[in-house]
Amino acid sequence: MSKKIIIGNWKMNPSSLKEAEKLFNQVAKFVSGIKKTEIVICPPFLYLEKLKKFARKISLGAQNAFGGDIGAFTGEISGDMIYSVGARYVIVGHSERRAMNESNDDINKKIKASLSAGLRPILCVGEKIRDENHNYFNLVKMQLEECLKGVSKNSISKIIIAYEPIWAISSTPDRKDATSDDSREMTIFIRKILSDKFGSEASKIRIIYGGSVNEKDAENFLKNGGVDGLLPGRASLDPKKFSQIVKICEALNK
Repeated sequence: MSKKIIIGNWKMNPSSLKEAEKLFNQVAKFVSGIKKTEIVICPPFLYLEKLKKFARKISLGAQNAFGGDIGAFTGEISGDMIYSVGARYVIVGHSERRAMNESNDDINKKIKASLSAGLRPILCVGEKIRDENHNYFNLVKMQLEECLKGVSKNSISKIIIAYEPIWAISSTPDRKDATSDDSREMTIFIRKILSDKFGSEASKIRIIYGGSVNEKDAENFLKNGGVDGLLPGRASLDPKKFSQIVKICEALNK
């Protein structure tokens, strides 16, 4: 099995390159002794090339990619462009993108284009609510099947699945805390869907948790949530908190 992985999603932060360089360098300093945990930071695209020169033990990822090649697509950024500036990962299907009417078909195209460019897609899936009839399982199943349609068994191990329950995200009104039990339940379900679709290759897919995880609950999710890593958002903008999450992961790998 691959290393555990911690992926920081900076979203649309910080507001300047100077701040981005400072934040990145602080994180790099705090995690300098990490050996058994893979670390990825996904800043806004325009910072990627500048941050690459500081990236030694930290890999870089983008927060989105276009689902096609270069051409007349104003405002879009292709997977090849992302790869060329030094990023090796890309987040696709984040709930904040889905909220802007990004469909499973759109995400499927982005995954295929990203794989073609040599990137490792981080596919976000998750439900808005947990209903008493458990229909949220059907929603996640549909997201997985439609987003991964046509992806070959040879490529599937390059994809990371991030379970992101929208009802637990800090920006969601009336949010609730997710538990490691919630994570483990869904991780087992996701692995079953992937196994049915991709056979034994599914065991190579890393599944991580990303519902506003922080330094306080990271250990519980990593130990009891059935996951191979975490996708912090807000916590990744605080070097001490993010590095603490990484160190918790590292300690559990010993």
